[in-house]
Amino acid sequence: MRKVDFYRTSSGHCPIEQFLDSLTARQSAKVTWTLRLIEELEFVPKQYFKKLVGTDDIWEVRVNIGGDTFRLLAFFDGPKLVVLTHAFAKQTRKIPRSDIRTAEQRKRDYFRRKQQ
Repeated sequence: MRKVDFYRTSSGHCPIEQFLDSLTARQSAKVTWTLRLIEELEFVPKQYFKKLVGTDDIWEVRVNIGGDTFRLLAFFDGPKLVVLTHAFAKQTRKIPRSDIRTAEQRKRDYFRRKQQ
């Protein structure tokens, strides 16, 4: 089993909590259901969770509900801990490079602060 955790900045701000707070109750419930799949299933279907090619080991959590598509970007801290760093409503086919850079920056910040 995996554990899903949320990245926090050095000041304690949590971008994932802020994103979840902006969703409707139905959207938030679907995101929570998808995160539970990631925690509980040994092999998560790619339609929900997959590694992004050409990144610094960034993974994508996919959530589709009605006509809305949400992406949560994450990384692994060890084999069982998934740290969510960034989330957005997907507007285009490809994930914008700026969103990937944000996730990669937060990953570096997380590990830099963890070593201190």
